[in-house]
Amino acid sequence: MLSRSAHSGAAALPRAAINRIGRQAVAALHDELALYPKPGLVSFVDSGSHQDMDARTFMRSLFALRQYFPQMVWLGAVAAHFPILEQVGIAAETRMLLATEGVNTHRGAIFSLGLLCAGAGALQGEGQRLTPRALRHAVQDSWGRALGARATNRYAGLRSAGTEAALGFPLLFEVALPALQQAQAVGLDEQRARLQALFHIIAKLDDTNLVHRGGLAGLRFAQAAARDYLDAGGAAHPEGVNRAVELHRVFVARRLSPGGAADMLACACWLQRVCT
Repeated sequence: MLSRSAHSGAAALPRAAINRIGRQAVAALHDELALYPKPGLVSFVDSGSHQDMDARTFMRSLFALRQYFPQMVWLGAVAAHFPILEQVGIAAETRMLLATEGVNTHRGAIFSLGLLCAGAGALQGEGQRLTPRALRHAVQDSWGRALGARATNRYAGLRSAGTEAALGFPLLFEVALPALQQAQAVGLDEQRARLQALFHIIAKLDDTNLVHRGGLAGLRFAQAAARDYLDAGGAAHPEGVNRAVELHRVFVARRLSPGGAADMLACACWLQRVCT
């Protein structure tokens, strides 16, 4: 049951604001897709470690999700309970799979970025400004308990996406976004800044996509490779992009694809787009 204040908050939120926040989610996913090089991941240049998808597959998926993210903003504004968000997310997954002929392109983003959009709706419905701190608390305060009750860690000792969300996305707000901001602050251009942030994410994230493809050894290899890249100067180094290309080839040879890190990069890009 939604409270009267929740309904009034949604009514006060202009449709243009709902659509703007949702469109920025799609734009952020495009930001991630357009980045190259990025180890093992699909881009407009190549398909990375994937044989069942390419950039066109991702673009079809983005088109299928264009209404989902504004819907999540609205659900946040009306203080929808988590089971409703979950049902809408499952329906979005179905549309994605129909558009991609069964290929999972954005399941992780449907979950993480969808929740963040709902958090933005909750804040906007209450007339609050969108800031990273406020968004983190909005997600955790509104749905953290439900997320925690449902979170399962399939791999012992690793933190799942559900657990990350229940904790208020610590890696997003404490690693990914600061890395992106710091890279921009020292003068890196948009692409290099995103590349730098991506490697910070890979170095820290318990990315179950890597475990699925390469076992725990694959995850640890990727994390170590990312740390070595950063220790050697990262994207700020004159050879930083070339080194990233070399690592991309290594990841492809090992069939490793840090899809969870790609989702977190897209979330960080979205935060920058809406918190301005």
